[in-house]
Amino acid sequence: MHHHVEVVVVGAGLAGLACARELSRREIGVIVCEARDRVGGRVDSVLIDGERVELGGQFAGPGQDRVHALAAELGVPVFRTHTAGVHLVEHESGRTGRFRGVVPRLSPAAMLDFAQAEARFERLARTVDPEVPWRGPAADRLDGVTLESWIRRTLLTPAGRRLFALATRLLWACEPAELSLLHALFYVRAAGGLRAVMATDGGAQQDMLDGGAHLLAVRMARDLGDRVRLGMPIRRIAQDDAGVVVTAASGVSVRADQVVVAVPPTLAGRIVHEPALPAARDALTQRLAMGSTIKCMIVYAAPFWRDAGLSGHALSLRGPLAAVADSGSPAGRHGVLAGVLEGAVARRLAGRSAEERRGLVLDELVRLFGPAAARPVAYVERDWNSEEYTRGAYAALFPPGAWTAYGPALRAPAGRVHWAGAETATRWYGYMDGAIRSGEDAAAAVAPRVTGGRTPVSG
Repeated sequence: MHHHVEVVVVGAGLAGLACARELSRREIGVIVCEARDRVGGRVDSVLIDGERVELGGQFAGPGQDRVHALAAELGVPVFRTHTAGVHLVEHESGRTGRFRGVVPRLSPAAMLDFAQAEARFERLARTVDPEVPWRGPAADRLDGVTLESWIRRTLLTPAGRRLFALATRLLWACEPAELSLLHALFYVRAAGGLRAVMATDGGAQQDMLDGGAHLLAVRMARDLGDRVRLGMPIRRIAQDDAGVVVTAASGVSVRADQVVVAVPPTLAGRIVHEPALPAARDALTQRLAMGSTIKCMIVYAAPFWRDAGLSGHALSLRGPLAAVADSGSPAGRHGVLAGVLEGAVARRLAGRSAEERRGLVLDELVRLFGPAAARPVAYVERDWNSEEYTRGAYAALFPPGAWTAYGPALRAPAGRVHWAGAETATRWYGYMDGAIRSGEDAAAAVAPRVTGGRTPVSG
């Protein structure tokens, strides 16, 4: 079977669907090839007793304009994440405390230590240009060390260091030693600041979508109709003077003028290219492992913690969940708590059974919220690292040296092959908003190469 179309998009996550949607609005012929039997990529959900439970990305916040605009356009209501009440913190000793705001109360020395480190981090982040993070005046120095080495050098108290390490796991789903300091700074700069990515109220976790973030992908795919092809993993992309041929595992091939690859870099690097990709692009994809996550969703008959004056939000230095959040919707009949096993904890517990992980998670929730937490009506989880067509979440991690050595290859086209996905975003890298932006940007870059520059079609 052989088809011809102007543009092939590889991947039906938010980036690929946003790209195809924009191209179709410009009257450019497009086909989206998705390896899975569903759309959405790193957003997905399941229905439990009438309650939509999200197993992937779900939060948005101020400044994430593309998520909010797309939700409005597709008729998906947005609501505020529940935060009313007191937050909880569990210390390594097992002692629990209460706090409000973003940072839990520590000793005065530890609080001052964390505050000065946060201020230093923010100052360094402002020196990074998210468009070209490898070009900053101190880029080589910042990219030559891990975030862990900076934490050890900058924070003086053990409690302050533990809290910053906890923030690392929450933001990047990795250990501080796995991450370049430059990448951490770039990530925060691309989101507008450290508090913007850490906070719920006024931050990146402020809002959720009624019906789930996965509904954005479902409705975009619905509008694209049969231009979205499921169960079609792409194995080979071959370019010649006449165009490019994209071949799926089944042998089905599509000839096109241009291709947009909208999958995580580690997966993009597994596609065979003829001719071979530039050496810098290939070397980059070999270095960009994904974060390690197992998302856990715990459904209760009712949000019992709210009656006790608790917000449902908690931090834990003991674990296994580093953080817990109230994930229920205003119209939902159930109480829903969300948590993620991250970094080394996720890798260690991936070898246990789902029942063992459930027991460890519920033990923690009982310590935090009391005996009622031991009686959920459902527990569901998603190990994103075991997903064949994702291999991790939240996003790709840049280890030391990757940005400065290979950064320009991240977004540069390779002939007729272009790149999209949350990892190519210069704003909100790794977030749903960044994925949508990247898809729209890729469509704008590809369109002139196909059409000579058509204008978008209204409606």
